[in-house]
Amino acid sequence: RYCARNPVALERLTYDRTAKAVTYRSDKSDGPTAGTETVDPLEFLARVLVHIPDKGHVTTRYYGWYANRPRGMRCKAEPSAAAVPPAIVPAPRLAPSEATRRWATLLQQIFEVDPLACPACHGAMRIVAFITQPSVIDQILSHLRARAATAAHAAARSPPSTRGPSGPGATRGPAAAHRTH
Repeated sequence: RYCARNPVALERLTYDRTAKAVTYRSDKSDGPTAGTETVDPLEFLARVLVHIPDKGHVTTRYYGWYANRPRGMRCKAEPSAAAVPPAIVPAPRLAPSEATRRWATLLQQIFEVDPLACPACHGAMRIVAFITQPSVIDQILSHLRARAATAAHAAARSPPSTRGPSGPGATRGPAAAHRTH
């Protein structure tokens, strides 16, 4: 209950400099804490400091799996990482299950976009590799950014209708198509 919100709302707390008093307006309509309470600033600080735990006081208790004793027992049962080098075991090639084959269908149902359709020609694409190494991902993204930057800064050209003649006997402009004599 107390973790969901702060115990003191700053919106209901006011400080009057002229009277040198702190006023707290309660959100309750009845009971011992209903209404407003005005106290001296030092009294207010004394009341707030009561709620701050002492140094070393345990405020969070863990039980079960996260408690210190079971965590210590698990650490003792497992060999230390420094003593035993990690074994490199290649992942077995498994036949794709129905769930892994349907991931594209599920994405298409959710986002209404086929993830295996080419954005340029709308042809079918296939997965070539899964890249998980951050260094390889960074290299690919930096290459794509450099490629996009050079494409964005390509030499500007005029539209096709105002371009100069491209060959012998070529005419200029859209009206040239009507001159056939």
